[in-house]
Amino acid sequence: MSQSWSSGYVADVAYIEGFYIQQSPNRIALACLLGNVAAELPEPGDDTCYLELGCGVGIGALLIAASNPGWKVVAVDYNPAHIAIGAGLARAARIDNIQFMEADLSQLAGSAEAAAIPAANFVSLHGLWSWVGPDVRAGIVRLLAAKTRPGGMVHISYNAMPAWQGAIGLQRLIYEAGIRSGGRSDRRAEAGLTLARELKEAEGRYLTESPLSRDLIDNIHGMSREYLSHEYMSAHWAPAFHADVARTMAEAKLDWVASANPLENFPELMLTAEQRKLMDRFSDPIMRELIKDTCLPRQLRHDVYVRGARRLRNDQRDAAIAGLAVTPVIGAEELQTTLHVPAGTAEMSDALKSLMAAAMRGPTTIGDLLALDPEHSNASELVSVLVGTHQCEVAMRPDGEQPAAANRLNRLLGSRIKSVVDARASGLACSRLGTGLTVPPLLQFIAARLLDGEREDNAESWMEMLGADIRPEKLDTVRKVMRTAIEQRIPILRQLQIVPG
Repeated sequence: MSQSWSSGYVADVAYIEGFYIQQSPNRIALACLLGNVAAELPEPGDDTCYLELGCGVGIGALLIAASNPGWKVVAVDYNPAHIAIGAGLARAARIDNIQFMEADLSQLAGSAEAAAIPAANFVSLHGLWSWVGPDVRAGIVRLLAAKTRPGGMVHISYNAMPAWQGAIGLQRLIYEAGIRSGGRSDRRAEAGLTLARELKEAEGRYLTESPLSRDLIDNIHGMSREYLSHEYMSAHWAPAFHADVARTMAEAKLDWVASANPLENFPELMLTAEQRKLMDRFSDPIMRELIKDTCLPRQLRHDVYVRGARRLRNDQRDAAIAGLAVTPVIGAEELQTTLHVPAGTAEMSDALKSLMAAAMRGPTTIGDLLALDPEHSNASELVSVLVGTHQCEVAMRPDGEQPAAANRLNRLLGSRIKSVVDARASGLACSRLGTGLTVPPLLQFIAARLLDGEREDNAESWMEMLGADIRPEKLDTVRKVMRTAIEQRIPILRQLQIVPG
């Protein structure tokens, strides 16, 4: 199949569907506050635009559009197959506040199509920067300069150096062997991986001495063919240093603020005492991040930038964080107060455990939680632990009503689940969060059944619907997983108004 139009990108295999919480407006805004930068979460009636560049088939953009029907969402991708899939889902769910746009990002800035895109409050680029050529990256920067409104926030993920330095040779080996094998990109990726496995068995030095290369080869068999194709078969694959990305983003007047993964912003959780001592020699944040990246196995960075950073004093930051509402996304009985982080095992203090337990009782503000224990005043720590451990999420509208568009999309996504072994990372639209709730496919399926008016006592019939590819000896295990999902997760979905009460 000819791919002359694809310019070295993988275009003959659609990218995996997925939802990534770091792209969510609430997570992006939280990162800004943790980085002492002002960030406002829009009100439902505000003129708000969310722009996603490199949207793939658009699951994340659809979840955000359905959760925020008053917003304008624009999702851009180079691959027309991706755009066709995303636009088809939007039509099927009757989501009318999203626009899917097929465009070459190297040329989009300055075009009539770009002129029609509203100035964006939020922009997200996930899985794009490290897989496109220099001309596309330059085009992205021009577009960000033109379409990110003052005060607008930008999320960008990319393969990070130096974590990837031990696997650069592995990627090149897979790519070069793959393009010589012919066939579709997934078959090329498999051909390259086969050679990599054989060379590792033959004790090829850079595949045996690099822990990352060894781990990737050993674990890669469990990854989807679509992911492997897009990860390894791009002609432009290039991991990047944070300092270089920050320097390039500055051309669009974008300042780096913080990580969209809250816990990564706390050196005491990421680094040993000796490592922190060395980092503390420097006040420059770019140098501090380089030291952090040199110590951490952080292969993928999720960075947040702001166009026009309004710096906050610590007391201003704490006041803004205290006003954030949080809501639990796990059951109270699942609360974890021991964290396993790169610096070791962190056991929460008794005071922090008590506040975390209080957060499990329902929507509340960080300020209300802190008021329960006047001696505990660290708002940043509390919100980062709750959200960074995926036990709570920032709620944009803690008392909001679930819109019909969100129900339609959730019903549509759940109706597509035909197997419990479907491993797609996806979500359910939730207006109270203002984004998607990360869930496994099984919970998507259950939510769709409940939205169709079924009840939890239909679980056995649901097993029959999903059980065609389940081995008989695994049926009891799957029943237990479904029972646990119903008992622990459905109450959360009801509290979030994702399913009816």
